[in-house]
Amino acid sequence: MSSITSPTTSSAQVGVSAALAWFADMMDHCYDFAEAAKTQGRPVVGILCEFTPREIILAAGAVPVCLCGGSAATIPAAEKTLPANLCPLIKSTFGYHVTGKNPFLKWADLVVAETTCDGKTKMFELMAATQPMHVLELPSKADDADAFAHWCGEVRKLKEHLEHRFGVTITDDKLRDAIRLMNRERGLRRDLANLMTQDLPPLTGRQLIEFKSIISGIEADLQQYETALKSFHDGDAAPGSPKANAGADPPIRALLTGVPLVHGAERVLELIEGSGAVVVAMENCTGLKPILEDVDANDPDPLRAIARKYYHLPCSVLTVNRRRLETLRELAAKFRPHCLIELVWQACLTYDIESCHVRRLAEEELRLPYLKITTDYSPADSARIRARVEALVEMVRARKAR
Repeated sequence: MSSITSPTTSSAQVGVSAALAWFADMMDHCYDFAEAAKTQGRPVVGILCEFTPREIILAAGAVPVCLCGGSAATIPAAEKTLPANLCPLIKSTFGYHVTGKNPFLKWADLVVAETTCDGKTKMFELMAATQPMHVLELPSKADDADAFAHWCGEVRKLKEHLEHRFGVTITDDKLRDAIRLMNRERGLRRDLANLMTQDLPPLTGRQLIEFKSIISGIEADLQQYETALKSFHDGDAAPGSPKANAGADPPIRALLTGVPLVHGAERVLELIEGSGAVVVAMENCTGLKPILEDVDANDPDPLRAIARKYYHLPCSVLTVNRRRLETLRELAAKFRPHCLIELVWQACLTYDIESCHVRRLAEEELRLPYLKITTDYSPADSARIRARVEALVEMVRARKAR
């Protein structure tokens, strides 16, 4: 702490360093928060997808916790039951379930099972043998006239299930309070992400992704966001960022799309930035996708407003998923990347198949070099990925020089 508070350190640097240090211990903070909540009698609700509306869980007085597994260590236990050629996120999550190594999963009074992909849906089926479960069915035809009405019904059923299970009444006022809280959180995260539009961003993509939590709506987290933003607006830059290294070559700006980089599974992001690029925008579910839109806090029907926001998520499980391509166009215009990199987890069929549309968008419309990386949680292919990214970076540098 002495180096942080030294007389030669600006107040802005103190703010950024403190915020980065806070989120480096995010899992410990979430553990303490959830443990205290359980002691106070608050239920814990586990989620595994951005389609689950956190506002409804918060309005029920519960704690929404993301349970997505990001560790390769729990996968062997999962493969005793699940196929080896399955998405590593699904296997890691189920591995935590069968080994009992995730305290948040053990604390969960309910898990919301979103039908976003077949692998996850069938994994939930197995988990439900010992874990209380509510299935939230996502309509797959994004533009179908009846799809939104079906989704509103599913969101209402989730509300009613939470009320019945926890013996509470979720009023419109409680929903509006939760909407304001989540809008505040999304707005702060958007402001942090928008710092990457600068020619010399004051943080790296790896540092930016640290500014998140597996539990939503923790006031201490929101205060850390505000502290960091004030520091950045005062001119500070995180160590190792392009702004901190202003004398070096201008950064190669990369737009990352594809599967989520859940906590513990940031290896590919680290390989990209270790190869000479800076990821200035992440379209994925652990990046910008869930925070681009807020819930309309003034809608007379708050439940419908919540349903509308979450229905707009441009996930690859939807067909036809035009909104993802529209989002990529908007992000490319805003963040000005020099290349587009797509990450696909092994056996994630929806993203794997949809990558042909993303490649066409990048190369033919945006005129950006495109790289697709297919991998899992194992570091075995790290050298190969690094070599491919380094080749992409060199190609972009040569293109810029011309």
